Amino acid sequence: MIGRTAEALSINASIDALTTTLMQIYRKYETSEELSIDLIRSVFLGTNKEYTTFLPVFDKYIDSITQQVGKTLTKGTFYKYKVVRQNFQDFLQAKYHRKDIGLTELTSAVVQDFELYLTSVVGGVHNTTTKKLRNLKKVVNYARNRGLIMHDPFANHKLRYELVDRGYLTEEEVLRIMKKHFDIERLELVKNIFIFSCFTGLAYIDVYNLTYDKIVTVEDRQWLITKRYKTSVDENVMLLDIPLAIIRKYYDINRKGGKSFLC
Repeated sequence: MIGRTAEALSINASIDALTTTLMQIYRKYETSEELSIDLIRSVFLGTNKEYTTFLPVFDKYIDSITQQVGKTLTKGTFYKYKVVRQNFQDFLQAKYHRKDIGLTELTSAVVQDFELYLTSVVGGVHNTTTKKLRNLKKVVNYARNRGLIMHDPFANHKLRYELVDRGYLTEEEVLRIMKKHFDIERLELVKNIFIFSCFTGLAYIDVYNLTYDKIVTVEDRQWLITKRYKTSVDENVMLLDIPLAIIRKYYDINRKGGKSFLC
C-alpha cells in the first residue's frame, strides 16, 4: 500500500509477513511431489488434511475393500482396482511428468485425458476403458464422501457401455479346441477349464470354486450342486461325459484337502 501513514505501514507489514510465510511453506515443499497450490493454502490456513494428493486416497480405498475379498468382492475385481491405480500413476507420469496429483487438481479435463490415455496408450476397447473409469469414479466418490474432494470431476462425463455382439462358437469350433493338445501343461489346463465351462454353463469363478463335495449322485447320474459366486443363486448341473472325463483327468492331482478339482 502506497503511503507512510500508520495504516499503510501496518498493512504493508502484514503483507510482508504473509509473503514470508507463504515462501517458507513453498520452500519446505518445493522438492516434494505433493507441492501444489492446494497444499500451500491448506498448510497456511491450518486446515491441511491427512490427504492432499490423490494416490494415497486411492491406496486407502484399496485397503478399505481388502476385507471384502472373498465375500462381496472377487479377487479378480480387487485386482482390477490395483490395475487402474497403476494405469493412473503411469498416466500422470506420461502426461504431466508427475508421480501424483493434488486433490483439487483432479478435474474433468484430467479425467478426459486419462480416458484418452487408456484408449490410445493402454489400448483398451471402449467397454474396458469405461469399466476402469467407473472404478476410478468409485474412488473419487470415496474421497468426496469423506470431504477430501469438494467437486465432482465426473459431473459432465457420461460412462456408458456399448452393446457388444460376443458371438458364439459352433460345434465344429468347440470340437477343434477339444482335439487341440498343448505340450505346456498350464495351457492344457486352461483349455480343459474352457471346455468344462462350455458343457456346464459355469463361469470361470464358479469353476474355480468347485470342490469334490459338490458332486452328488442322483438316480445313477452325477450332478454338481453349487451356487453362483456373484449371485448366490442355486445351480444344479448334470455332468455329461465330457466334463466328467475332465474331472477324472485331474482327480489324483487335486483331490486332497477338498481342493478345487480343476483350478
